[in-house]
Amino acid sequence: MVKGPRIETREQVMFYDTDAAGVVHNISYLRFIEKNRTLLGSELGLDYKEMSGSGIYGAVLRIEIDYRRPGRLGEDLQVSGWLEEVKKVKFWCGFEIHRTEDNELLVASRQELALVKMPEGKPTRLPADWKKYI
Repeated sequence: MVKGPRIETREQVMFYDTDAAGVVHNISYLRFIEKNRTLLGSELGLDYKEMSGSGIYGAVLRIEIDYRRPGRLGEDLQVSGWLEEVKKVKFWCGFEIHRTEDNELLVASRQELALVKMPEGKPTRLPADWKKYI
């Protein structure tokens, strides 16, 4: 059970999200997840507008993604994201993408990230209060 913030976003599959067969392209799923993760970060105190001022950014280290069923042109999708695991400088976020019509799971994904101080590229510790979410 997820204790922390769970972000839900909606996407409607457009022409530019699909390949020639009308099936959602893999890069579109990653874009849907990126939008969700950005909003999740804001809920966790990592406001994307303030990142440029602090110079601390979330850097994706690893992505795992399982494509279970195809999404298709015109469908409405629900993207769910949550904080899954917290270490000292790395963390994992989990994501699922469901078709809203029948709640069918289309994609399950995890991303490993770190907070990095730029321009030095130096990893920074995660906020201590994130442990309460796990």
